[in-house]
Amino acid sequence: MSALCDYSFGIEEEFFLVRPHSRLLAAHVPARLLKRARAQLGDAIESELQQAQIEIASPVQCDMAQARRQLGDLRRGLSELAHEHGLALLAAGTHPLGQWREQSQTDKPRYRRLVEDFQIVARRSQVCGLHVHVQLPDGVDRVQVMNRAMPWLPLLLALSTSSPFWDRGNTGLMSYRQAMYDEWPRTGIPDFFEDEADYDAFAAVLQRAGAIADAGSLWWAIRPSPNFPTVELRIADACTRLNDSLAIAALYRCLMRHLSQRPAQAPPCNAAIRRIIDENRWRAKRFGLQADFIDEHGNTEPALAQLQRLRELCAEDARQLDCTQALAGLDDIVARGTSAHTQLALYRQHRESGASRANALKAVVDWLLETTVAIDSTV
Repeated sequence: MSALCDYSFGIEEEFFLVRPHSRLLAAHVPARLLKRARAQLGDAIESELQQAQIEIASPVQCDMAQARRQLGDLRRGLSELAHEHGLALLAAGTHPLGQWREQSQTDKPRYRRLVEDFQIVARRSQVCGLHVHVQLPDGVDRVQVMNRAMPWLPLLLALSTSSPFWDRGNTGLMSYRQAMYDEWPRTGIPDFFEDEADYDAFAAVLQRAGAIADAGSLWWAIRPSPNFPTVELRIADACTRLNDSLAIAALYRCLMRHLSQRPAQAPPCNAAIRRIIDENRWRAKRFGLQADFIDEHGNTEPALAQLQRLRELCAEDARQLDCTQALAGLDDIVARGTSAHTQLALYRQHRESGASRANALKAVVDWLLETTVAIDSTV
């Protein structure tokens, strides 16, 4: 296998299905939409807990440019099919006009069990994320690499923030989706496990007790995938712009290579560090790229400075994995902000022009709908 095919990866993007005229979430989605989508676009299309959500999962990839083409085709193809059913595709961590009481859950045994087990927590779970899988070389312990990656998770969240609105209101957070996830058990920053055997032993304890069916119910911000030989990033909000998704995926892929090849550079793994990472996660979901992150000594570092430091650390990995062009998308995020920045700016602009809150939020939804499928020709 060539160097370019090392650290193969996959990207999963979750979307909302929206009624374009009202801009509201689709309370009921015809089953034939998913059936047609899978028939025309393949197994890359999957349902989610809420009927108004749908997922695209890329095939296993070795090349960022190819991933962009395939994900762009999938976004376009799914958008066209949704349009034929009177619906539109929207990528964001939350829907600005979404109201969870109006939603219906997908009628599948797994989702029925989730609602029965978690009740209002499951029914309120009206959020969309970006998940990135990266496969590590044989012999590399996924959990040990996960431990070394955890201090960087708040930065990856800050780069993706797209959920400032909830229940038709401005939350004051850049990622309310992360706050929403905190209602669930076994989410957020995981603890430090010694290795994969230690992690598996913990999952087995919960299984024996009947708390989980399998390790797939460990929904942490990063985890060894229970279904693939990968380390799965789960902390990121769904990105409205495809290029943002690709830039974050490329950065995470480079980070996985960097950490896998440098086990001696492992940071401390203790309770204090774990809590500092979670404090930084709070800062990321509150302030996004304007956050200042804390280190183990009590010093602070602006998110943008941390991003620059990470890019310098991973520069050689980016060259080896041919990710340099995809990483240029990070410059765009820094220059114009994340989806959350644009949503908030549009909302303020329309409110200052005299629009009602509802109409200002409709303008935000219009931008989200347009931008989700406005896929340009560059990586």
